[in-house]
Amino acid sequence: MTATDRSHELITAAAQAAADKLAHDVIAYDVSDVLSITDAFLLASAPNDRQVKSIVDEIEERLQKELGAKPVRREGDREARWILLDYVDIVVHVQHSEERVFYALERLWKDCPEIELPADAKATRGKAAEHARLQAAEDSGEPDGDW
Repeated sequence: MTATDRSHELITAAAQAAADKLAHDVIAYDVSDVLSITDAFLLASAPNDRQVKSIVDEIEERLQKELGAKPVRREGDREARWILLDYVDIVVHVQHSEERVFYALERLWKDCPEIELPADAKATRGKAAEHARLQAAEDSGEPDGDW
């Protein structure tokens, strides 16, 4: 069994929305062979709580406006460290970068096929590591070479 066309449509729109809001490391997995509750997972992260909320809001708005899809459940809003949007066909996880590293969802789903995403979403790969490197340089007072 593979993810449905509708699931791919939702994942693509959600990934583009996340990329448009500067999410880090956007990736999607087809989990339909191992889970009966959903077809696909979309993972994205951001370096702060405000950006996590912004990404989630953009995904919700875009899927509602473009595809008429509303999440049946939204969890994690209060602290905005890990917000989950459940659309039944897909589940979107937007995590604070620290939670992303700690919970390492990619490690859990690495055996599942990766879903092809738009170029903007693919371009987000490695952004969390780049951000962490720049933040560490800034915190240590070392120049990052970009000035």
